[in-house]
Amino acid sequence: MDWQEFCVLLSGLMPETPLGRIVAIRSEEDRDILKGFTPEQRAVRSEWRSRKHCEQVAQMTEEEKLVAVKSIQKMFEKAFAEKR
Repeated sequence: MDWQEFCVLLSGLMPETPLGRIVAIRSEEDRDILKGFTPEQRAVRSEWRSRKHCEQVAQMTEEEKLVAVKSIQKMFEKAFAEKR
């Protein structure tokens, strides 16, 4: 089976299948639906997001990493700055 045929078959995957349910859990972004997730569903989604995050960080250059860290530092400075 070539890649194109695999993609066509995969796109026709029904959500009632085990793989379809995993894909739905991993891709869910609706906060109301996420609130109703079971601990097992949360674990599946968390593991997937953690894995994707690690892949993204691994692809970043050192300069991009520094920019990201500085952005987070500014966010914390803003959040915890003394109110005058």
